[in-house]
Amino acid sequence: MSLLAVIPAFALTALLLAIVPGQGVAMVLRQSLVGGSRAAIYSVLGNSGGLIIWGAMSAVGLSAVFASSPTAFAILKWAGVLFLVGLSIQTLFELRKESGKFEVSGKAKTSFISAFRLGLITNLTNVKAAVFAVAFIPQFVPKDFKLGRGIFILSCVQAATSMVWYFSLVAVVDKSSAFLSKPKIRRVLTAVSAVGILALATGLALSHPR
Repeated sequence: MSLLAVIPAFALTALLLAIVPGQGVAMVLRQSLVGGSRAAIYSVLGNSGGLIIWGAMSAVGLSAVFASSPTAFAILKWAGVLFLVGLSIQTLFELRKESGKFEVSGKAKTSFISAFRLGLITNLTNVKAAVFAVAFIPQFVPKDFKLGRGIFILSCVQAATSMVWYFSLVAVVDKSSAFLSKPKIRRVLTAVSAVGILALATGLALSHPR
């Protein structure tokens, strides 16, 4: 199977990952509602840059090590599963707050540099992005394709897919900011986030070495 043949399935998986409400969605919502669509777009660009960085780091060495050592992969996989399950439980506890985990009060980063940096840092501190880059992406690289190159190419596909989704989200927020500003709606997003993270943990638990 060629790398080109797996891109549609990978892009769909990357889209589902982006859709699951988490740090990225929270950041985009806050930037959109408080700072406006332009500030949110700048942050989305930073977020996508973070995905490429994660992919590059994985391609340089991490995934090669894990692919050559089933034990190392197993340790990483189950550590990731436990972390994601814990994050899901922690997210559920956020439902005690009126707005859940999606707080939108305060000031937004509106200049290009500050907004881009916010998106970049948000992604580089996002456990979902880290786990996906190191444990998930290698599973999609065909065995006859160079692993590092495949990981980097697919990380670029993920960055593009994520960017399209978040740009669409910014457009929706721009048209329905009053609806999304309701605390009840943000509590629903928190619940969806917890379930989505748990689903991600399940998918990682069921994954197999390349």
